[in-house]
Amino acid sequence: MKSITIKGSERESVGKKATKALRNAGQVPCVVYGGEKPLHFSAPELSFRDLVYTAAAHTVKVDLGDGQLEAIMQDIQFHPVTDKIMHIDFYQIFDDIEITMNIPVRLLGTSPGVRNGGRLLFRKRKLVIKALPSKLPDFFDIDISTLKIGDNITVNSLLNDDFAILHPETQVVVQVKMARAAVVVEEDEEGEEGVEGAEGAAEGGAEAPAAEGNA
Repeated sequence: MKSITIKGSERESVGKKATKALRNAGQVPCVVYGGEKPLHFSAPELSFRDLVYTAAAHTVKVDLGDGQLEAIMQDIQFHPVTDKIMHIDFYQIFDDIEITMNIPVRLLGTSPGVRNGGRLLFRKRKLVIKALPSKLPDFFDIDISTLKIGDNITVNSLLNDDFAILHPETQVVVQVKMARAAVVVEEDEEGEEGVEGAEGAAEGGAEAPAAEGNA
């Protein structure tokens, strides 16, 4: 998994007045838990852009000038009006201790079921896994180029010895469901395509709806 370095300064005071002054100066107050004691630091808000405003998952190297420590983002607070970052909690990680983390799912390819009018339902955009830091994947990449109407992909097909997925194996991640007036296209043994339900669509006088879903 990719890592982002955050350069900051250790906070000497953690009171409300000092925290407000940091925010007014464009700094984000942060805390790292999981070590011998909580570590309070601050860093410029722009430093967190590639960590917060992305669909990818990252680990973090917190650099306070006298060494680095590895962590993952645990919680973040935004201002309810301006959406500015108000506070971030991190959790320190160690090479020999497993951690739990949300890993995003990416869909690759185009589903033939969607092309035929089916609805693509993206049920789980992130999956919770438990693994050693060195075994954390950046993404779960799922190829949907063979998904026909009625097909689905479950957690069972994503299992890996490097990590444990903390969802039931039967959990559906993505599926293609029949939409109204969808055309089912099947391929026969000789590779020719036959269309079923075309007469019903013609009688209804409706065109197949546009494919839905965000791949």
